[in-house]
Amino acid sequence: MAISLYVFHFFNKFKVFLLVTLCLMMLWAAFSYFVDSGQTIPKLKSVGEHFGKIISLEKKEDSQKEEKMKITEGVPATKPPQGPCPALSPYLRGASKLTFSPSLTLEEVEKENPQVAKGRYHPAECSALQRVAILIPHRNRERHLLYLLEHLHPFLQRQQLEYGIYVIHQAGSTKFNRAKLLNVGYLEALKEENWDCFIFHDVDLVPENDFNIYMCDRQPKHLVVGRNSTGYRLRYQGYFGGVTALTRDQFSMVNGFSNNYWGWGGEDDDLRIRVEMQKMRVMRPSADVARYTMIFHNRDHGNEENRERMKLLRQVSRTWKTDGLNSCSYRLLSVEHNPLYINITVDFSMQPKIS
Repeated sequence: MAISLYVFHFFNKFKVFLLVTLCLMMLWAAFSYFVDSGQTIPKLKSVGEHFGKIISLEKKEDSQKEEKMKITEGVPATKPPQGPCPALSPYLRGASKLTFSPSLTLEEVEKENPQVAKGRYHPAECSALQRVAILIPHRNRERHLLYLLEHLHPFLQRQQLEYGIYVIHQAGSTKFNRAKLLNVGYLEALKEENWDCFIFHDVDLVPENDFNIYMCDRQPKHLVVGRNSTGYRLRYQGYFGGVTALTRDQFSMVNGFSNNYWGWGGEDDDLRIRVEMQKMRVMRPSADVARYTMIFHNRDHGNEENRERMKLLRQVSRTWKTDGLNSCSYRLLSVEHNPLYINITVDFSMQPKIS
C-alpha cells in the first residue's frame, strides 16, 4: 500500500515536470520567433533601400541620355562610304537647244547652281571617276564667259563630275597669249588640287550635247568635231583647237603649250605636233555628239593674227623641250575664288622677238 502511494506521487510530479517543460519550450519557441522577426524587418528595409537606389540610378542614366541626345541633335550622322559614279551618268539628256538671253546676270546663274562653291563642285550621290579642271583663257569677254558658265555648270553636273572652273585673265596691254594663259592655269590649278584631267576651253564655244563627256582618256582628246559656224564639220584635218582634254601626265609629257604664240593662231597646231612627237594620237567623240555653238564676236583688239605662227610651227621639234611649262614665266596678280569660278589674273612682260 505504501509503495502504491509513492508511485502515485512520483507520477504526479512527473506530469507537472512535463507540463512545465512544455510551457518553457513554447515560451522559447515564441521568443525565437520574435527574435527572427526582428532580424527580418531590417533585412527587408535594406532590400527596399537598395531597390530605391537602382531606380534612382536608372532615372539618372535616362536623364544623362536625354542631355546627350539634346547636344547631338544638330550633328548630322556619319554618311556611309560612297560608291563610284557610273561610267555613264543617268542624268544625261543628249542634245539641247541653246539660248542666250541678253538680260542674263551673274546672280541668276549663281542661283541656278546652289551646289557650286568657290568655283568647285562634286556630286553628292557618288564618288566621281575623275577630278577635272576646266581652264578658260580670258580677256574682255565677260558676256561670253557668262553664257558659258550658264550652260557649262549644269552640263558638267549632269555628267557627275568633280570639277573646278578656272578663268585665267590676262591683264595689261600686251598681245593676247592663249597658250601661255593655259600653261598658267595648269600650274596654278595644281597648287589647289591634284587634278586628274584638264579641259582647255575657249570662252566662246558652248557644248550642245552632254554625251560629249568632259573626261580624259588613254590618249589626248579633241572635243570639238563640229560647230555651228563651220556647218558642224571639222575645220581642217588635224585641227586640235577649241576644247581639248589631256591628263596631267599627257600634258606634262609634251611640256604643255608653247609660250611664244602672241596673237591669234598656231598654238593648237603646235600642241598637236608635240602630242604626235610623243607617239600619242588624238581621239575624238562621234561627230553627232561633239557639237558646239560658237558665240559670234569680232576679233578683239590685241588678238590680231599671229604672222609668225608658221615659222614657230617649223621649229617645234627643236624647241618643245625648252619652250613650255618649264619656261612659263608670269607675274601673278591675284587668285579670287568667286562663287562660280576661280579667277586667276596674270601679267606678261613684252613678248620676245622670234628669231
